[in-house]
Amino acid sequence: MNVTELVMDLQAQQDETTARAGELRDQIVHLTAALAETEARLADLATTRKVIAELVPAGEGTEPSESTTTYQAIVNAFNQHPDQEFRARELHELLGMPTDEASVNITRSRLGRLTRQGFLTQPGRGRYQKRT
Repeated sequence: MNVTELVMDLQAQQDETTARAGELRDQIVHLTAALAETEARLADLATTRKVIAELVPAGEGTEPSESTTTYQAIVNAFNQHPDQEFRARELHELLGMPTDEASVNITRSRLGRLTRQGFLTQPGRGRYQKRT
């Protein structure tokens, strides 16, 4: 093998290695984004579990109460729409819950409790959003 062939062979190897390094960098970017999404989801699930655990009295049976499942639906709605603000009535409409004043007032109380527990923020009067 002469010098010209050797240089060409080394150039080909360098080009292949450069391409492989680029592919690996792309994979790192993709995996970093996927990891961030997964960690965010994990944090959401931990928060949801914590909120629901605080709502269920100790020693209660495995059957969740209607109140607990309502809290779970509310928390899930905020997890699915973390950047959106909701009013209690809008949340009822999203979840297909009754929109009579008594039901909406109960949800307002629940939203207040979730705000006091630090899960939600209140960016404006009567509006609630997931704390980020």
